[in-house]
Amino acid sequence: MTQNLSETVLSSLPETVKAPAYRRSDLTPGILHIGVGNFHRAHQAIYLSKLFDLGEGRDWAIVGAGLKPYDKTMRERLQAQDWLTTVVELDPEGLSAQVCGAMIDFVDVDPKALIARLGEPDIRIVSLTITEGGYFVDPNTGGFDVNHPEIQADLASPDAPQTVFGVLVAALLVRRDKGLEPFTVMSCDNLPENGHMAKQAVAGFARALSPEAGSWIADNVAFPNGMVDCITPATGDRERGLVQERFGLTDAAPVVCEPFRQWVLEDHFPAGRPALEKVGVEFVEDVAPYELMKLRILNGGHATIAYPGALLGHYFVHDAMADPLICAFLKKLEEDEILPTVPEIPGVSFETYLTTVMDRFSNPAVGDTIPRLCLDGSNRQPKFILPSIQDRLDKGLPVAGLALETALWCRYCLGHNEAGEPHVIEDNNADILKAWAQGVYADKPARIEMPELFGGLASDETFLKAFSYAAGMIAEDGVAATLKAYLDGRFDKGAATLKANAH
Repeated sequence: MTQNLSETVLSSLPETVKAPAYRRSDLTPGILHIGVGNFHRAHQAIYLSKLFDLGEGRDWAIVGAGLKPYDKTMRERLQAQDWLTTVVELDPEGLSAQVCGAMIDFVDVDPKALIARLGEPDIRIVSLTITEGGYFVDPNTGGFDVNHPEIQADLASPDAPQTVFGVLVAALLVRRDKGLEPFTVMSCDNLPENGHMAKQAVAGFARALSPEAGSWIADNVAFPNGMVDCITPATGDRERGLVQERFGLTDAAPVVCEPFRQWVLEDHFPAGRPALEKVGVEFVEDVAPYELMKLRILNGGHATIAYPGALLGHYFVHDAMADPLICAFLKKLEEDEILPTVPEIPGVSFETYLTTVMDRFSNPAVGDTIPRLCLDGSNRQPKFILPSIQDRLDKGLPVAGLALETALWCRYCLGHNEAGEPHVIEDNNADILKAWAQGVYADKPARIEMPELFGGLASDETFLKAFSYAAGMIAEDGVAATLKAYLDGRFDKGAATLKANAH
């Protein structure tokens, strides 16, 4: 027998489902969140629910909001179950479920209604998950794309905006005119310097509206940077069925996620904030070192296992991690070449962080895939791998393992695995990458002919020789034998020879 999720069933949930330890009638709003997707409900909402469980911060409940058609669908689904969400954690030791009650309302999906709600004094933080691509960044300059058609439309009709940033500026100016303190804008999107990106967009829109408005927002509104982390797969019929069959609840919008979550925030909240440090959120002066740790160790780790995983025929990430060669390659490369490039963070052990990352990659319940990790390599390599190479070269340190990772990516770009089975190169530069790979693996000198991607590495002799050494061994002996040679220390000897020849 299953129950439809609602406020009325919270007192009679199955024993396998954790209910909120607080009365939701005691909660009052403090945060308005724009973009109520799975990640928000698995991450920020859970942290707040845990705080409410402690009897703390109950004036910081969430009001949901959105401007897109799919936000209407989400609002309808959540409204039917009193804004509650079942969150299932995919622990390899066994699934666990809890009902999150941190959201207590959801504004009508209408810009004017949203501006009005943002103009109320109880809203002190506006949080965002609007996707990495939602900040209107000009691809050529990296600045705010004021000429984007949606932005131009809002500037032409500032009283009826359709974009998040048009709405935020309108609401901030309403608060200013009312004599209310501005709310803090807190981006929770998974991109570096997310607070700076949010400020660039909000202040950029305001400046285009009027220089005075832009200056006021730049001077008076806080935009703390934050680092977020929690793998949260999409919800489909499988996940809804899982909640129904395993936990006896009918939930139209459940969330599944890994048991790990992390949130590091700059402590810059002039209008106040909940005491989230009591439930594991780390408040720091500067998030940048934590972002760098994640980019190099976690995202760099994804790149490290992605291409040998694909070339050796693995589909799931946990299967690649169960391959002793790939798992050992990841551990050795991280410990020998990646971890030493990350500046120390007081109180943080990179070795412990790496162990956690490897455990997460190995979790079969999450079902993450190698094809997903292989996506968009020409965008990811310059962010996750190449900076570590450059740092090591600048210090005169060997790059044998990182050059091998790059050679494996290049081999992947041929478009087939070791067994000759084809795969699609999902990358905007797929044709260029394939031509590069064909040149490298056709007994030609292994040249890096993409300075726009590789920068100075394209002409760095030490890197080129290490790359050529790795690519040559892959071409002659295959991926598995090359990984074994690296693990056996034969690459170290080769790298030493290459370094000697480079001088």
